[in-house]
Amino acid sequence: MDHILIKNGLIADGVETAQGDILISQGVIARIGADLQFRGAQVIDATGCYVLPGGVDVHTHLNLTANGIRVGDGFLTGSASAAFGGTTCIVEHPGFGPRGCSLLHQVDQYGQEATGQTVIDYGLHGVVQHLDDKVLDELAALAEKGVSTVKIYLTYDGRLEDDQILRVLDRTRQLGLLAIFHAENHAIISFLKERLLAEGKRTPIYHALSRPDYCEAEAIQRILSLAEAAGGAPVYIAHLSTALGLQAIEEGRRRGLQAYAEVCPQHLILDDSCYLEPGYGGLKYIMAPPARKREDCAALWRGLAEGSIDVVATDHCSFNLAEKVALGKYDFTKSPSGIPGVETRLPLMFSEGFRRDRLSINRFVEVTAAAPARLMGLYPRKGALAPGSDGDVVLLDPDLEKTITPAHLFQNADYSPYEGMRVRGWPTLTLVRGRVVMVRGQLVAQKGWGQYIPRMLMTQTAVKEESKR
Repeated sequence: MDHILIKNGLIADGVETAQGDILISQGVIARIGADLQFRGAQVIDATGCYVLPGGVDVHTHLNLTANGIRVGDGFLTGSASAAFGGTTCIVEHPGFGPRGCSLLHQVDQYGQEATGQTVIDYGLHGVVQHLDDKVLDELAALAEKGVSTVKIYLTYDGRLEDDQILRVLDRTRQLGLLAIFHAENHAIISFLKERLLAEGKRTPIYHALSRPDYCEAEAIQRILSLAEAAGGAPVYIAHLSTALGLQAIEEGRRRGLQAYAEVCPQHLILDDSCYLEPGYGGLKYIMAPPARKREDCAALWRGLAEGSIDVVATDHCSFNLAEKVALGKYDFTKSPSGIPGVETRLPLMFSEGFRRDRLSINRFVEVTAAAPARLMGLYPRKGALAPGSDGDVVLLDPDLEKTITPAHLFQNADYSPYEGMRVRGWPTLTLVRGRVVMVRGQLVAQKGWGQYIPRMLMTQTAVKEESKR
């Protein structure tokens, strides 16, 4: 259908909420107003629903293979799962490539694997897993491919050392790229793991104890110091999980640094008691960073509401519980690390955030759609309800209640970390570029409808100013 008219909904973006209609023509929002009419348009009645910009999840691993183990989804099922949860665009983090590979290798490979598979739109992050002059020069080529962000790890085999990070940040600042960080101190993790294993402490709770809050906070403080030394390069902290880490970011901002933060639902909702589930249940929650204390959850909700945290993403990584148990039942360090979540992000944030008065409806939209789109160079094409924006629209029934269980999710994972939670508020219809992808629990778009979206570069000033909106 070339023209779709959404009628009678409560339209909410990151700024305001109003009753009205939206006309989508040729895949793009054409008009927003009251009592709109368009002859021949397909009419969708949104009475009783919020009409929202499609969710933008900028931290997914839909297609990851790590240590020879592949996640359950792949691009087709993973993107469909996202659509069921009201997300219309993701930005995928590729895993590490072959040792010594080009900076372009993983972007090219993931781009080939995603082509013709996704049902929603997507972008790709770069990943700097080693550094030499060639890799530094390739940052410009990455930007030319529409990849406006690069990820840097402070732990794992593909981590960079401080002197390397400085060189990367100096170049990203010059080019207008945004550097994304996995912020954990590798030496602390390695030391504590070795000590715990030597003491025979191998159950899931020791996963959390091997990655304490100061491990994250130290890494964030170091990243901010390196960014300052590199001329104030903008940095983005992925999956922030601790009150101490949040304090470091807030202090960096007070010093005038361009520091942005992402939080995931698991770090807002789960606490480290999950690792004590009987049997092998604690292995469900093996992820990095781990679930934290309830006090950390409360601090992160505060930071999200007040603006110290900019984005809610998922770090979706759907290793199956069967694999986690088979490999990790006698040693938490052997379990694949990651949890599914792309399908439940919007419902959880609506139910636990808006419904529980932790977030206004507009702040909910800001952190799940508008802000991630801005910071990742997708705005206003994505994350906005405005003339000229893509017709990425979600209808969310605020009274639709569901109990989260794998049997009722589209994801290809045999568990959910939120299993048993009663959630009030769920998407009933998802449109991507004016085409219905999901309606009332049915997938109606064919694979390949999703498109690669080149992302805009933003100068330091543009990043800073856009994030205030």
